[in-house]
Amino acid sequence: MEKIKKTDEKVAFISDMNLTLANAVRRSANEIPILAIDEVDIYKNDSALYDEVLAHRIGLVPLKNQKVKEGDFVEFKLSTKANDKSNHVYSGEMGEGVIIDNIPLTILEKDQELEFVARAKQGKGVEHAKYSPGLVYYRILNKIEIGKDAEKRADLAEIFPEAFTFDGKLKVKNDWAFDLDVEDLEEFEGIKLTPTDKIVFSIESWGQIDAGEIFTDAIKVLSKNLDEVAKELK
Repeated sequence: MEKIKKTDEKVAFISDMNLTLANAVRRSANEIPILAIDEVDIYKNDSALYDEVLAHRIGLVPLKNQKVKEGDFVEFKLSTKANDKSNHVYSGEMGEGVIIDNIPLTILEKDQELEFVARAKQGKGVEHAKYSPGLVYYRILNKIEIGKDAEKRADLAEIFPEAFTFDGKLKVKNDWAFDLDVEDLEEFEGIKLTPTDKIVFSIESWGQIDAGEIFTDAIKVLSKNLDEVAKELK
């Protein structure tokens, strides 16, 4: 395995992992328990948004993940009123536990009010997208070959600075950074892509848990599911 990128928000690596296994890990990420808002009681809503639309927006706000017993909730409250001018209401006003505090929920005009109580519980992405911890995806790693028609194309190094360098002649810097498919190469004459037996595996976190944790937790979920299958087959 070759690590490409590792931050709290994104992890990417090159691997010879079997495609079947990669897909199993991808699907298992949606079985990681994640905290998300499930119920919203709206007491006042003078905004232009219907209660249902507002509740949907509130439900998709990413929250810091924490273990919650089945049947228990974590509450988030918001109560605000616009004064003499328009007031943008942001997710951060829901209190601590919100990861991204500048997500716009709605706009209140002069003297309009908004008040609600939201309750969050743990769930899984297989139940609803709001419980998804992030994006998990992979693609075939292609080997790049530069033909004579592309050797003088300095623009490719500008468009794809992580994939190419140009010092009078175009050269490959990182094969993994050129993420176009063979079908997309019509405008890049002289560039040839050859599929390899490796993949580029990427994970992007919404912030509830770190990207690396998504991968390790997905492996744990997959292992547990396989153990259960093995028991049933005995």
